[in-house]
Amino acid sequence: MGKILGIGNALVDVITIINDDQTLERFALPKGSMQLVDREKSEMIKSETKTFKQRLASGGSAANTIHGLAMIGEKTGFIGSIGKDQLGDFFEKDMKAAGINTLLSRRDTITGTAVALISPNSERTFATHLGAAVELEAGDLNPEDFNGYNILYMEGYLIINKTLVETACRIAKERNIKIALDLSSYNVVEANREDFKEIVQKYVDIVFANEEEARAFTGMDPEDALNRISKFCEIAVIKVGSEGSMVKRGDEIIKIDPSKVNLKDTTGAGDLYASGFLYGYSNRLDLGKCGQIGALMAGKVIEIIGARMEESGFKEIKTDIMQIIESD
Repeated sequence: MGKILGIGNALVDVITIINDDQTLERFALPKGSMQLVDREKSEMIKSETKTFKQRLASGGSAANTIHGLAMIGEKTGFIGSIGKDQLGDFFEKDMKAAGINTLLSRRDTITGTAVALISPNSERTFATHLGAAVELEAGDLNPEDFNGYNILYMEGYLIINKTLVETACRIAKERNIKIALDLSSYNVVEANREDFKEIVQKYVDIVFANEEEARAFTGMDPEDALNRISKFCEIAVIKVGSEGSMVKRGDEIIKIDPSKVNLKDTTGAGDLYASGFLYGYSNRLDLGKCGQIGALMAGKVIEIIGARMEESGFKEIKTDIMQIIESD
């Protein structure tokens, strides 16, 4: 078993169930996207949706993945930036409770929040105010904090600070740490395509993308995108929703069926898929089993509201993972 270090935007999710998509139109939020908003708009959205059913959860894409890994027994760490406020305390306490080694910088700026608006068809749209999260800088990275880890996992949202991403990658490569990157959001890829291509080609070993992100990155449909992305890295993974996922390494292509689930909310599906896949990869399982564990965890999280499952859910997952490992 290896150790996995994550770097990402440390956010507190405000999970909100909306009645219809007119709410998204009112806030000018494209359905299914992640939109960066300023503090004023973030507070306005929170105020105008406070009558809807809501709950808080520590979040951020990479933080969700690392949390999922920790809850199934993997040794993990997380680097991020939070405010000197109650939400920052909430984030740190929740991550530590999962057994994660928290490597957090504290800022005077407020802790970032992601308002996750869940549509009636379960699709999620994020209005994200990064707050202190975006203040994580290359200079905050301590090379010694990378010692002992085998995999570095990064969320694509960090690309807005390319220097931070490159610095993390260089530190990892100097220590022979494998680098995994999730492209995170199609609109972020569209806005930063050339930077993504440079980072992937120079540093990344494993790329995760959904169908829309893969198209934004390559201009191609899933299968062609899989072939293109795999030319730049060791392993390419493309998730195609209800059709499952595809994994390619060299000339090997594996198609993974999705888990049969009762869909409630897609929040965290990609993050937890990465948790499962990286668990398998870290434990040197074959690609098929890596993908199966990814699909298992993605399937479990979309049966609940939000990206954080209860401990009982992870106990079931661990039992199911052992069955996958022991299967022929």
